[in-house]
Amino acid sequence: MNALISVSDKTGILEFAQALHTLGIKLLSTGGTASLLAKAGLPVVEVADHTGFPEMLDGRVKTLHPKIHGGLLARRDVPEHMAALKDHGIATIDLLVVNLYPFEATVAKPGCTLEDAIENIDIGGPAMVRSAAKNWRDVGVLTDASQYAGVLAELKADGKLTDQTKFALSVAAFNRISQYDGAISDYLSAIQPDGSHAQFPAQTNIRFIKLQDLRYGENAHQQAALYRDLHPAPGSLVTAKQLQGKELSYNNIADADAAWECVKSFIQDAESGLQQSSACVIVKHANPCGVAVGSDALDAYSKAFKTDPTSAFGGIIALNCPLDGRAALQISKQFVEVLMAPSFTPEALEVFKTKANVRILQIDMPPGGNTDWQQGRNLMDIKRVGSGLLMQTADNHELDMADLKVVSKLQPTPAQLQDLLFAWKVAKYVKSNAIVFCKDGMTMGVGAGQMSRLDSARIACIKAGHASLSLSGTAVASDAFFPFRDGLDVVVDAGATSMIQPGGSMRDQEVTDAADERGVVMVLTGVRHFRH
Repeated sequence: MNALISVSDKTGILEFAQALHTLGIKLLSTGGTASLLAKAGLPVVEVADHTGFPEMLDGRVKTLHPKIHGGLLARRDVPEHMAALKDHGIATIDLLVVNLYPFEATVAKPGCTLEDAIENIDIGGPAMVRSAAKNWRDVGVLTDASQYAGVLAELKADGKLTDQTKFALSVAAFNRISQYDGAISDYLSAIQPDGSHAQFPAQTNIRFIKLQDLRYGENAHQQAALYRDLHPAPGSLVTAKQLQGKELSYNNIADADAAWECVKSFIQDAESGLQQSSACVIVKHANPCGVAVGSDALDAYSKAFKTDPTSAFGGIIALNCPLDGRAALQISKQFVEVLMAPSFTPEALEVFKTKANVRILQIDMPPGGNTDWQQGRNLMDIKRVGSGLLMQTADNHELDMADLKVVSKLQPTPAQLQDLLFAWKVAKYVKSNAIVFCKDGMTMGVGAGQMSRLDSARIACIKAGHASLSLSGTAVASDAFFPFRDGLDVVVDAGATSMIQPGGSMRDQEVTDAADERGVVMVLTGVRHFRH
């Protein structure tokens, strides 16, 4: 058996090659890889010696040769193929180990030039990989160091690879080539005539990896599956570890993502001016129905639950802090579909052993603590439309104190400012039109997803009434401007004393005058947060 090894990333390759040699497999290699193996004392034949043709053009041409591709592509079950190899003195290559020039890592570096990018486009590597993957019944092709251990184990046990393994390696190889070519296409398609890079390339090559099939989609007659990014961001939902419970459904995942994205934004940030600690978010049908911060998990959950106990039934609960036994006991009293936290104490897990259907997900918070929590956020949002896609940069804007503009005659007190900042953060995750009443670090009433902002305001008031919560002295956030003063009058009549909204309406002055007339605080952010 002959193995050709040519790798850019040499992680684990020496140990792998040593193991192949021990198994009696002959080693063929190129350039730097051959030098590495030779220095380790392994008998290795350089490709140039094998082909009788020297590497040329700074290494651009070395494996593009019939002795390489003939050895990879020849079908062992076709006599004419084997006769051709014999006539031309070509040996079969039974195992190919290739990883490609680091194009993706190169273009991700600040200051990468077009010349740098072009030089890191691999030609011979993908060509060999495609040849080997096409002829998968006869050739095993490895494109990632993570495959070494499994292949070695099979070779040691049986002396060969099974068809199942070779086919799986072939599929992985074609997937890798697709990813590689897609990355090149994305990069080059974004280059503008002046050399700058467009945010949205002329062609986009979206690449995701399937994590699992789902029982059904949003409704029982729909089929569905969950996919992840090639390199998922730490702290994102797809990195979750399920500790117990039934299989996640399509709706579970969609709602869990809404809850997790909201709760992980509640990280201590001195620049925001918002005093935060433990946070809890309860989501129903993609909308937060209760959000609160507190001294610990129990305090945060208890306050969040009070906002809308009815909607919380069968909801999704997310915490940004460890869940202990005390909080678990309280949460276990309600019907919950999914429970998420960065960690769970043994006592908390013990509580939920009796509720085997509850899906418990452990998700690490994004690394970097206070300053880098957005590392776990999407950079782009994508929405499917008929025969097309809408793409936009993700709404990752975080309000800074310097963004605030008080337009009312009345200035906010420190307590009101805290409530306004909290309400604004929550409103960002509520479906438009969004109206959110808050006080003392908890939501008091949420109106979501209405065609009229006025109706959202009325619904938020109704929700608070059903939960027996007083809206006296509350702060209200509106995800977009008040087009008329009627929405302001509704929330002030309900008890609100301060409001935060983007502004930007042609009637801003009319609404501001109404705030002064009613004796309430009005703060503008200059940024809206539509969430359709």
